[in-house]
Amino acid sequence: MGRIRITGMNSGLDTDSMVRELVNAYEKQGEKYTKAKTKTEWKQEAWTTLNNKIKSFFSKQASNMRFSSAYSKKTTTVSDTTKATVVTSNNAVNGSQTLKINKLAKSAYLTGKQLTKTGGKVTEDTTLEELGYTFDDTTLKVGKGTYDSATKKYSEGYLTPDLTISKTMKLKDFTNQLSEAGYNANFDESTGRLFISSKESGAKNDFTIEADSSDANSAKALTALGLNVTNTDAGAYMTHGEDAEIELNGAKFTSSNNTFSINGLTITAKEVTSGNISLVTDTDYNEIYDTIKDFFKEYSSLMNEMDKLYNAASSKGYEPLTSEEKDAMTDDEIEKWEKKIKDSLLKGDSELDTVASAMRRAMLSTFEIGGKTMSLSSFGIHTLGYFESADNEKNAYHIDGNKDDPETAGNEDRLRAMIASDPEGTATFFQKLATELYTAMNKIQSNSDSYTSYGNFFSDKKLQNEYVEQEKQVTKWEDYVAKQEEKYYKQFTAMESAMSSLNSQQQYISQLFAG
Repeated sequence: MGRIRITGMNSGLDTDSMVRELVNAYEKQGEKYTKAKTKTEWKQEAWTTLNNKIKSFFSKQASNMRFSSAYSKKTTTVSDTTKATVVTSNNAVNGSQTLKINKLAKSAYLTGKQLTKTGGKVTEDTTLEELGYTFDDTTLKVGKGTYDSATKKYSEGYLTPDLTISKTMKLKDFTNQLSEAGYNANFDESTGRLFISSKESGAKNDFTIEADSSDANSAKALTALGLNVTNTDAGAYMTHGEDAEIELNGAKFTSSNNTFSINGLTITAKEVTSGNISLVTDTDYNEIYDTIKDFFKEYSSLMNEMDKLYNAASSKGYEPLTSEEKDAMTDDEIEKWEKKIKDSLLKGDSELDTVASAMRRAMLSTFEIGGKTMSLSSFGIHTLGYFESADNEKNAYHIDGNKDDPETAGNEDRLRAMIASDPEGTATFFQKLATELYTAMNKIQSNSDSYTSYGNFFSDKKLQNEYVEQEKQVTKWEDYVAKQEEKYYKQFTAMESAMSSLNSQQQYISQLFAG
């Protein structure tokens, strides 16, 4: 509970205001600690945001470009894409192949006879008794697996438990049983038929619903449901599940669905063919070009941001605002003021310079490949001249002939030419370059005790320690200000007590003379 102070009763002074004025001077001195803490917190946020972007580039683009898989992209051209499509992996063999599609995969499908009842329309709430089944409870058997037309049996036999049937059962209860057993089941009121199918295609997923031969009521229940395919009058239709079959270069392959994975090719059959269609697999030079292009796009974007932060305008004279200062400003003014400070937090930052410099040096590397000394300029990749570059974009790389880059779109496309004429040499160069870059960046994030964990590019531990110390300083100063406030109130209270005592003495003396 806060202390209640009664002040100024004898002196007539506004002691609360006087104490506030005295304490305010100490609070003003302490603001520098709060502002320093705020700037450290903002700097942590700025570095964390940048650090995440550097880590992403390091772990994705810089890492992936070190491996040959980034330069061995393959594509397969299909002579008739209405019949098949192909996804090509990097280990597929270049060359031409023939493909014939003999069969497409089918799902097992049981279509029931149209159901009718006396005096109304059949719905999912209709019972078997209303459909004419008035007998004792019985069971139906579900056969599953590859169907043998000769023996009329299924490879996996009959499922247990069997489907339980009673005259009080509603059609929706029957379809629910089938759904729980792993089938698609539905009663369509518009056609008055049960529709049942396997969830997956292929011969191994074929099924049938049959009567239990040991119970005469079972066949009656099957007929009442309109699912008796052996009874011509019952009128049910069964389509058996089948595997897809293709011939690749004359060799036959089967699949329970229409997709085949063969020697690096993922072939999806779409239609049966009358003869062969051709598949031509080759290196995808466009994909390799795009991989390299995307690498430099990400590198340049990151480098531009680091240069912008490092070369930011000074925010001298700007400090984080106190609550009182904010009260005197509009939200827009506050936002602009704080942005000025936040934009400059990494200006001239030595750790930022270390990362950017290491990346720039790595990109200037040259390598001996096939008896030739090669650098990025060998592929038409370069930075622009100092006066041609926009501010904070002087370390960005441009690719000659890149149609998406207005600065170099009209130049000779040397990168595409190198990929086409010497794909192995091109891959070797960029693997070496990416390895050089990756190694340089990895060295930075591995050699400091100021990082809380591997994978950081700034001294987050050091910044956090600074923040903690500043927070302690703020708390310490707040305690000091509170003590000063208490001291002043005690002094004014003592003064009031002394004046009260003096007033009492004066009144006593006055009374003596008056007597």
